[in-house]
Amino acid sequence: MKTTIIGKQMTVSEDLKELVTKKLSKFDKFFRDGSEAFVTFNRRHGEECLEVTISAGGTLFRAEKKSDTFRNALDECIESIERQIRKNKTRLEKRLREGAIDIIESDYSSDVEEERELIIRTKSFRLKPMTSEEAILQMNLLDHEFFMFVDSSTGDTCVVYRRADGNYGLIVPEK
Repeated sequence: MKTTIIGKQMTVSEDLKELVTKKLSKFDKFFRDGSEAFVTFNRRHGEECLEVTISAGGTLFRAEKKSDTFRNALDECIESIERQIRKNKTRLEKRLREGAIDIIESDYSSDVEEERELIIRTKSFRLKPMTSEEAILQMNLLDHEFFMFVDSSTGDTCVVYRRADGNYGLIVPEK
């Protein structure tokens, strides 16, 4: 797995880089060659923040954790991505390396129950053309975490969402 390590407003030490490479190598058994991992180190508000994004076979796995040390945050990210793989193993079967599902089942068969996926509610509504500012206002009025709308200038279906830091994000379709 190709690993890219980024330090935002900081320099990442060599021993930390080696630890990241060693810990991420455990995912080689799941992913085919050509998978990439992006690891971003950051210090925010006195906390060590670590973000791990793995791109494998057109599928993204992502974990972002804050902890008192980067080592603890790395361990939490690794566990989180493993949970994502186990939880979605049946959907991922075609995208992962052949035999990876057998590894998952043999490693975790005793502590993982098969989760059933059910759509418990279907909701439909008419998408109204509006600006992203209007969509944010509507989202806040509804007290939702995200809101889907048609961008009045482009005609694209977009999503605005509230980020963990309190700011807003906008998701637009790629053309």
